[in-house]
Amino acid sequence: MIDRSCPGTVEPILEILDGKWMLLLLFELFNGNRRFGELRRKLHPISPKTLTDRLRLLEEKGIVTRTLFPGVPLHVEYDLTESGKALQPIFEAMWKWTQEHGDYLRNGMNEGKQEAGEMM
Repeated sequence: MIDRSCPGTVEPILEILDGKWMLLLLFELFNGNRRFGELRRKLHPISPKTLTDRLRLLEEKGIVTRTLFPGVPLHVEYDLTESGKALQPIFEAMWKWTQEHGDYLRNGMNEGKQEAGEMM
């Protein structure tokens, strides 16, 4: 049974995970630290501004650390904090759920597309 206060207590994490690109960005960081350019290539066609905004939000929330390496060329690496790494079970649960129930969703989406095509 889920505690009735659950929706209010999980709202902060839902605000983070709900943002466009956030799930994919976090997924990339679960695989280790990444440079800004690496993230941009992996998440193409994300804009540099959007990527910067998302990384700043994650840094403000204590989910990501930003490390600046001086030198030429200057580079920045992003890594998950312990708090960020603790999100991994959520992703694992979503993956497991999709493996068990995803066919239903995919079939429903395909049927919806077919119905829309028939209407046109």
